[in-house]
Amino acid sequence: MTLYDRFAAHIDAVLDSLEREGALAPGIDRSAVAVEPPRGPAHGDLATNAAMVLAKRARTDPRALAALIAPKLETLEGVAGAEVAGPGFINIRLVPEVWHEELLTILAAGADYGRLTLGKGVRVNVEYVSANPTGPMHMGHCRGAAVGDALANLLEHAGFAVTREYYVNDAGGQVDVLARSAHLRYLEALGRRIGEIPEGLYPGDYLKPVGEALAAEFGETYADEPEAVWLETFRRRAVAAMLDLIRADLAKLGVHHDLFASEHEVQDSGAVDRAFALLAEKGLVYTGTLPPPKGKTVEDWEPTELTLFRSTAFGDDQDRPIRKSDGSWTYFAADTAYHMKKLEASDELINVWGADHTGTVKRTQAAVQALAGRPALDVKIVQMVRLLRNGELVKMSKRSGSFVTLAEVVEEVGKDVVRFTMLTRKNDAQMDFDFAKVVEASKDNPVFYVQYAHARIRSLHRRAAEEGIDTQGDPDLALLDGDELELVKLAAQLPRVIEGAATSHEPHRIAFYLGDLAAEFHALWNQGNDDPSRRFLLAQNPALTRARMALADAIGQTIRNGLSIMGVEPAEEMH
Repeated sequence: MTLYDRFAAHIDAVLDSLEREGALAPGIDRSAVAVEPPRGPAHGDLATNAAMVLAKRARTDPRALAALIAPKLETLEGVAGAEVAGPGFINIRLVPEVWHEELLTILAAGADYGRLTLGKGVRVNVEYVSANPTGPMHMGHCRGAAVGDALANLLEHAGFAVTREYYVNDAGGQVDVLARSAHLRYLEALGRRIGEIPEGLYPGDYLKPVGEALAAEFGETYADEPEAVWLETFRRRAVAAMLDLIRADLAKLGVHHDLFASEHEVQDSGAVDRAFALLAEKGLVYTGTLPPPKGKTVEDWEPTELTLFRSTAFGDDQDRPIRKSDGSWTYFAADTAYHMKKLEASDELINVWGADHTGTVKRTQAAVQALAGRPALDVKIVQMVRLLRNGELVKMSKRSGSFVTLAEVVEEVGKDVVRFTMLTRKNDAQMDFDFAKVVEASKDNPVFYVQYAHARIRSLHRRAAEEGIDTQGDPDLALLDGDELELVKLAAQLPRVIEGAATSHEPHRIAFYLGDLAAEFHALWNQGNDDPSRRFLLAQNPALTRARMALADAIGQTIRNGLSIMGVEPAEEMH
């Protein structure tokens, strides 16, 4: 139970006592009551909106209700005072010993500090990346990979049972193009002259090893055969090779999926028929026509009878076709079946999609709601990344033929820089990734600033050993002053930040929080530049040194725990 949870329970007990006394009507919904940090240190240590959210239903004035709550809070152990503020907020001041205990809790819990039981084992499937298996990962995929993986880590940290899934789109026309491109490289590996790569095929050099492997396996067997003979074989081999490449690229970023699900296998399994038989039983499938597309007049539009899903019943803009005019299933139909299969193994679904999928969000959520009987799909849209070098746009890659690959970027700046940078903005905000700025040793670079804070903390033990300063023994935390306790108060917010981030599916909140924590740590550290008595290591004062070392270690642990969720290794030292 976090410090904020403990005080929420205290407030709940106070409200129970007011009910027993007849001062508060029983049975009022308390779900909106919150305990959170106040707007600033001048307002105390904690604040609650209890009186504000309960007064209307209790048919009383918020300040009057707050005046009943505050005195009862003041009787609690660890509370120095409770004051009614503004229209009815209650600001709570805690005694220093509460923060001393929280510091020791951070140190004792170690890597588990901030780990929650919020999820209660609910099964969550997080699908992310899911790029077409036609080539290496590029930076658009990279952002989705970093966001999706951090979100999966975050949910696990909050007590959910998480499956990390990649949906392989191996049933569309793009994999036929891949097979033809691989066949061309196969001919090249056999010594045939292929000339310029024809328009419409994949030109990247990454297909050369695929062609060489096919030539080694099949020799001249398929060199002069018609496409119908070799297409299926080359499709399977090329997709498998691309998935090996994709796994290797993602591994460079520290991303590993639990499951790779095949679109082709979903379609062959009969899942599409099962999904729409289920929806038909619910009266959600019918034969009808759609209105003309936007921009077309009725005269220009020839309506066609189609099999449709009633997605408008779940908030979509229009009903969606599930069969084409030739009787085959639409992509939406296959996608619906895939989500049904995910629902069979999970309670909640989260898709991390690129911005090009924005138009399909409503229909997919409608299908999942229809299948599950409740809203069970959240979609996080990830905007594209612009690659810059010293402010200039980077456009081309020799390796891929058209785009800069994830592997190239990771090789240049390192996986930790890439993963952290991808979380420095909210997923649906545009992002610039400048090769120069992301490795800049500046407080304006959050990657550097957070890692530098951790490296400074780790340096303290090395320096203490070098200078012969004894840091062993139990710290007397009463020696910490107000500025130092403010840092403990910020560290104590990690569990609350994790809870909010997990609830909202927003892993960038961890990066933002770590930036704030690092800035406060650096500010405290820098006081020692002007006043030597403010330094963490004081050879002439071992007792104060031990207290400050405990503080530094707690902040270091908090930073490590946040970085772990982000999938970033903490820096031991900066070079």
